[in-house]
Amino acid sequence: MSVNFTKLLRLWPVLVTAAFVVNTAIGQDLEPPKAGKPAPKPTDPALVEVADVPGLPRVLLIGDSISMGYTIPVREKLKGVANVHRALGNSGDTARGLAQLDKWLGKDHWDVIHFNFGLHDLKYLDDKGNYVPPEKGKQVAPPKVYRQHLREVTLRLKATGAKLVFATTTPVPPGTLGRVAGDEKIYNQVALDVMKELDVPIDDLCALVAAQQKKLPPRPVSEMPPPHQRANLRPGELQLPFNVHFTPEGYDQLADLVVASIKKALPATH
Repeated sequence: MSVNFTKLLRLWPVLVTAAFVVNTAIGQDLEPPKAGKPAPKPTDPALVEVADVPGLPRVLLIGDSISMGYTIPVREKLKGVANVHRALGNSGDTARGLAQLDKWLGKDHWDVIHFNFGLHDLKYLDDKGNYVPPEKGKQVAPPKVYRQHLREVTLRLKATGAKLVFATTTPVPPGTLGRVAGDEKIYNQVALDVMKELDVPIDDLCALVAAQQKKLPPRPVSEMPPPHQRANLRPGELQLPFNVHFTPEGYDQLADLVVASIKKALPATH
């Protein structure tokens, strides 16, 4: 069978993009393990425990699969500067955070804790835990509940003595199942109020993505592809179409902000 190599070369960018999108969907599912079911064996490199380099400050990342996506580049960019660990799993919503916080913190000292919640709090689920449109489900944590939970999480993190940094929730694009586009603005305002009250610095990841979207606006729902098909990426796109996840370049740019905020919070000797 003959192969048309010219045609194959033209298709190569599409094939690479498709492979990345599929891998992202499988390896970085936003949904944490459901209660009563054992967590799957971690396969994402972000979820592998790492050994400390003696003498370096210790940093803990807490967050959902968006933070999982930037964990490895953050770790690489801070190599030789700090030991970067993360909660070994998807941190989910603030209720899960309250339940799992002691486990994530462990018994060791943390110099800096960079954390985020929001995308799981604002989502809509049905009685079986499936992502559904708002009219067919219930929001996990309405803004008032989110405020209460986030404040309690933050107070418990402050009690560790670590320097804290809160990362704003990145945008929810149109067409994202189980979420309403733009709801991150409501939840970010709640978070900003809580962090101002508790004097916690902000890492504004949302602002980075929003600035890029002014140049390359999210595509309208009318452009969504048929079920089981993926939309092609546009050049310069940081966030996947109709999806809260990011491209490799997007995660790398988020990592740059995370690294900068962590460096500001590190002990002066470092």
